[in-house]
Amino acid sequence: MTLILHPQLASDCFTVGDMPLCQILLMNHRHFPWLILVPRRDGLRELYDLSEADYHTCMQEIRHTAQAFAALTSAHKMNIAALGNQVAQLHIHIIARFTQDAAWPNPVWNCGVKAEPYEAEALKAHIADIRKQLGL
Repeated sequence: MTLILHPQLASDCFTVGDMPLCQILLMNHRHFPWLILVPRRDGLRELYDLSEADYHTCMQEIRHTAQAFAALTSAHKMNIAALGNQVAQLHIHIIARFTQDAAWPNPVWNCGVKAEPYEAEALKAHIADIRKQLGL
């Protein structure tokens, strides 16, 4: 399964690793702990475009990732969404939210918080922590 990642996802994210179906990406936005799962299948736009078997695998991977990321970040709430309004390629956002974050209680999209990238050492450590928590 070779994945051709949409250019916007490729420019906004770092690769964390792979699960059986999905590639895991980290959004380069240090204000919000934010993962993105991208099923490694061509031409998908919607969750219902997945085969039945892939749909179940995807749901398991979303659940596993959200639980592990919540434990890692001690999040107050996990936001899970598959919008695709700007990037049509099927991708699922998993965002750790906190009552004290800059967008709370509103969605992180267009909240007015400028995306600030991770510093190199913090990024490396964060990806290592995520990989360990996910068992990758």
